[in-house]
Amino acid sequence: MSLLPPAKPKLSERDLDVLLKKHKVDRARWPFLVFGIRGYYSRTMGPTRGNDRGIYDDLIGLVTPNVTAFFNGNTDPSAVRRGRGTGAGKGMASLKPGFWPVYRFDLHRGQYLALCQRAGAVTVVRDGSPDYEDTGWFGINIHRGGVRGTSSEGCQTVPQQGGQWDAFISLAVAEAKRMYGAKWRTTTVPFLLMEG
Repeated sequence: MSLLPPAKPKLSERDLDVLLKKHKVDRARWPFLVFGIRGYYSRTMGPTRGNDRGIYDDLIGLVTPNVTAFFNGNTDPSAVRRGRGTGAGKGMASLKPGFWPVYRFDLHRGQYLALCQRAGAVTVVRDGSPDYEDTGWFGINIHRGGVRGTSSEGCQTVPQQGGQWDAFISLAVAEAKRMYGAKWRTTTVPFLLMEG
């Protein structure tokens, strides 16, 4: 099974505009937007005809008044871990689709610059029997993915292969600095997660 699709995702400006309007994103209020489409490659990648874990079958995008860019991505945990039972702990977390204005530029696990959940709670769907929702501050970040796997315990990841992570974070930082100046690290960045 291939970890990455053969090319970066493509989306027309018209299709992107339709998606953002469908999800009622106020572009005047949120001109800097990061978004994901879970299961973007669901029909052409993975062992199932749906969204799969452990592969980059999703789309991560960045749109500002100056830039629109798309990257391969992952919006799922890398594995399955059930929880909720007595002594079982919590199940793996998948960010619930929706609009999450809770991200800021910060260090992921104190190691490198990423978009981190620093400005509010999010709701995740945890693996369980049955799956269940959980809301809180879980560190559901947008960070660099692995080379042999997606490196996610619930975060959104962009692969290192092909320089995609470096291109994504460099572009995001450049746009944040252009738009917010000295406040680029303290300005909240929204993330919109949609189902493909």
